Amino acid sequence: MLSLQKYCYCQNVIIMDILESMKKRAQNNLRRIVLPEGDEPRTLEAANIILRESVADIILIGDSNTIAQMASEKNLEYIAKAHIVDPKTNEKMPEYANLLYELRKAKGMTKEEALLKVQDPLYLGCLMIKNGDADGELAGARGTTADTIRPAFQILKTKPGISVVSGAFLMFTKAQEYGENGFLLFADCAVNPCPTAEELAQIAVSTAQTAKSLGGVEPRVAMLSFSTQGSAKHPLVDKVIEATSIARSLAPDVLIDGELQLDAAIVGKVAQLKAPNSPVAGKANVLVFPDLQAGNIGYKLVERFSGADAVGPILQGIAKPVNDLSRGCKVQDIVQMIIITANQAID
Repeated sequence: MLSLQKYCYCQNVIIMDILESMKKRAQNNLRRIVLPEGDEPRTLEAANIILRESVADIILIGDSNTIAQMASEKNLEYIAKAHIVDPKTNEKMPEYANLLYELRKAKGMTKEEALLKVQDPLYLGCLMIKNGDADGELAGARGTTADTIRPAFQILKTKPGISVVSGAFLMFTKAQEYGENGFLLFADCAVNPCPTAEELAQIAVSTAQTAKSLGGVEPRVAMLSFSTQGSAKHPLVDKVIEATSIARSLAPDVLIDGELQLDAAIVGKVAQLKAPNSPVAGKANVLVFPDLQAGNIGYKLVERFSGADAVGPILQGIAKPVNDLSRGCKVQDIVQMIIITANQAID
């Protein structure tokens, strides 16, 4: 029988330490995680592992007969412990529909539209969280990031003081001289194509919070650019400088510096030459990219060229934990993201 450790295995011992710590924390603080794609094969297999290891209470949305048949065919005996919500028969559907109507009527939604929309598992999952019937959600094995985020925006909204949702990756590299023994956080790599200075600042603050709550590290945040402390002049550089100032005002207790080039942010010798007085340069463990193109390309380059493990994206800024999966995800990815979602729900 395959274990949770088998599904969380990687060559870097740091990821095992962090995930094992998060797993134990989740086991000691059981949270209800809803999986809207309840009859998706990889999701069902991951749910079985989580239930067997008692990491979270799992809620599966889908046809109860279909889920039961799939579990039987795959010998997923622990799926019997899951709570299955079938949109066609669940007695609380009118209650959820009314909740959605009350939340969206100012935007023109009618009661009839709410009754139809609540049949969508992604909307239903967020409504369950809003109603206090679940603590977090993980989806995306079948749909797009936009499909996952849209209901969360409409129903759960964002955290106080935060107006932007972003996506961070936990990056576990073999280059132990960087970050925290090779562990860094990259953001935003998933959501915002071209953030404003204010949005970039919020992304920095959100990622610093993720570094603390999930990574267990004190964040040292580098606001990345193609310039280091005035070495180049351009409106794009100005945006990063402004974002750095805003981020510092939002989180005065967090070490944040910018603008910094990547080498100045993580390489000590380069930092001594380019930014000798920076509290972050040369030892950054949180890298905030200036836009989505840079972030998405950057994490994939590190992942592919160095053999790093990229765990995420972890969605930040939503009032309650909602996370997204890649449609190409493996069972291992889903298991890891359920653990992460459960930990976000504890905080």
